[in-house]
Amino acid sequence: MPRRLPPRLRYLLAFVAGLFCVFGFAPFYLFPIPVLGYAVLAGLLMTSASARSAAWVGFSFGLGYFVGGVSWVFVSLHVFGGMPAWMAGGATLIFCAFLAFYPALACWLSYRLARQRIGAWLLLAPALLGLSEWLRGWLFSGFPWQAPGYSQVPLSPLAGYAPLLGVYGITWLVLSSAFLLVACWSKALSRRLRVGLAILLLACWGGGAALRQVEWSEPVGRPISVALLQGNVAQDKKWLESELVDTFHRYRDQTLASRADLIVLPETALPIFLHQIPEEYLQQLSDHARSLGGDILVGVPEMSRDGSQYYNAVMSLGRAPRQFYRKSHLAPFGEYIPLKSVFGVFYQWLSIPLTDFGRGGLQQRPMQVAGQSVAVDICYEDVFGEEIIEQLPEATLLLNVTNDAWWGRSAAAMQHLQIAQMRSLETSRPMLRATNTGMTAIINHRGEVDATAPWFTRTTLTGTAQGRRGETPYTRWGNRPAVLLQSAMVLFGVVLGRMRLRGY
Repeated sequence: MPRRLPPRLRYLLAFVAGLFCVFGFAPFYLFPIPVLGYAVLAGLLMTSASARSAAWVGFSFGLGYFVGGVSWVFVSLHVFGGMPAWMAGGATLIFCAFLAFYPALACWLSYRLARQRIGAWLLLAPALLGLSEWLRGWLFSGFPWQAPGYSQVPLSPLAGYAPLLGVYGITWLVLSSAFLLVACWSKALSRRLRVGLAILLLACWGGGAALRQVEWSEPVGRPISVALLQGNVAQDKKWLESELVDTFHRYRDQTLASRADLIVLPETALPIFLHQIPEEYLQQLSDHARSLGGDILVGVPEMSRDGSQYYNAVMSLGRAPRQFYRKSHLAPFGEYIPLKSVFGVFYQWLSIPLTDFGRGGLQQRPMQVAGQSVAVDICYEDVFGEEIIEQLPEATLLLNVTNDAWWGRSAAAMQHLQIAQMRSLETSRPMLRATNTGMTAIINHRGEVDATAPWFTRTTLTGTAQGRRGETPYTRWGNRPAVLLQSAMVLFGVVLGRMRLRGY
């Protein structure tokens, strides 16, 4: 990118490049697009005139990236939360601007440390941007949504690295590919060096394609039949007392019509506290599961015995003893209010029920149901890969129950499905997803969607799931290898930035 471009045009180009990256994610799945988008960022960054200019390039790119990718927050706040449109729009823009500070900081540091050495840029910038994504994934409780690595699932050769390095390792490979593309066109490098970098880039992608042929787990037990219930209860009616009878009848009828070994109802499918549900209703469901020799998993809010706390929970009914999973990683502003003394005032504008959920235990074990060991997670929890593997390698199946109706017909539900596909790839385990309005799906251990239910339709998705056992490197080590690898790249880049190597 020529340095003579006016600053405002550079920032606009960075914004558009970030916005363009959204086409790499679901529902588009055009996995080369983020590589090209980040290549534009790389060109702008490497020709910045100052660290301040580099930071603004990173911020502009990040703002476009998140406006394009997480603008569904507006739907949650305005359409279903009842917040005035101007306030919801402003809150969404502020949220995207906050997220954009992560790439801005990474770009500022890259400029300061690379010292205009192309080799240092190639090591430092992808690693620092990758580490900023990892930081975004846990700082302030974490928001790892739309990490670049997700764009490579399930079609890209780079998806083959998921069982080794997880989503943050693939993120680093996406970023490195972008910077290598720019370097291959750089006139500052010799032809031989550019050919060598092109070979390195091809080897990276070819290695991923080869890794996709590796089986990291093996089948265990017999395949089980599953029925995933999608009740399609409208979000604006879900918590109304007048709708309770219809909701209970809806899920009872769908359950009794199912003949599967494992029947799953979505998150808070029964939208009153467990102790308020008639025991006869639960007994009817349990008796049906026992008659099939199987089990039912039900999403339901649960109150503690002393009434001091309530949980977003999943309960088992049927042949196995009654078991519970309580959600432990809560969504800020959706399930609890952080810094309530500061942010609590904004809730007068919102109509979000149950915003003070308690946290379940961090060491919960898989549920033993339908002859399988099922690692349960609820809604937002499946964006945290290192938390999912806490139940592995014991678990033979993964299960996510969610209510993505909060996001309406935005791309968020499909992005969430893509995130679940990454969890299957990382762990080499099938993933079952039961949702209120979509996307209900059966995902195999290779991250491929075997079956999915129509969106915003009352239906039951049936199919089979084969439990698997085994331990991928990611299951054993989590994000540590990816973080250590990128940290090493930063160290080498700093050293290289201080060296005087001609043409590099």
